[in-house]
Amino acid sequence: MRTEAPLLAPIFRSDGQARLLSVLLLSPGELSLVELADRANVAYPTAHREVARLLDAAIVIERRVGRTRLISANLESPLVPPLREIAMIATGPAVLLTQEFEHIEGIESAFLYGSFAARMHGVDGPAPNDIDVMVVGMPDPESVYQACNRVEDAVRRPVNPTILTRAEMGDQSGFLATVRGGAVVPLIGELPWG
Repeated sequence: MRTEAPLLAPIFRSDGQARLLSVLLLSPGELSLVELADRANVAYPTAHREVARLLDAAIVIERRVGRTRLISANLESPLVPPLREIAMIATGPAVLLTQEFEHIEGIESAFLYGSFAARMHGVDGPAPNDIDVMVVGMPDPESVYQACNRVEDAVRRPVNPTILTRAEMGDQSGFLATVRGGAVVPLIGELPWG
């Protein structure tokens, strides 16, 4: 089965490869293959195959604990810093926002929407200028804005958060109808419309 190159970073062979690299290169510490596949939203066999390629290229390293393979970026590889930079800008916003939001109380769910999410789903269009993120729940707004500012600095694109309660998500406004009908990339929790 032939896969298309991701629209946000067509230098990668596939969208799955780009997501796996983003998770591996932008996450601190080690991940098991199961965790890696889950965080990158790829099938386990895809993660296994891509990790084998990355190990062969010495971009990642592995450590075994019993039967578990723990994978991490090879910080000695000269390829890791430039790949990390590309991953940060191309597909990193999802990884970084997830990491930031995991530490903020009151977030029930969060997801990307708009043009960045559409490109992540392979929808043709111009390169996105910004990143739209919806945060659902009752978090401290300042904590959300600060998290988005940190990610914005890292990915070099504006990050625009919208914070709504679960009740407000039930509104039938044109804006929310557009969000519900468009491409979304889940970050935390379940999508608020089922």
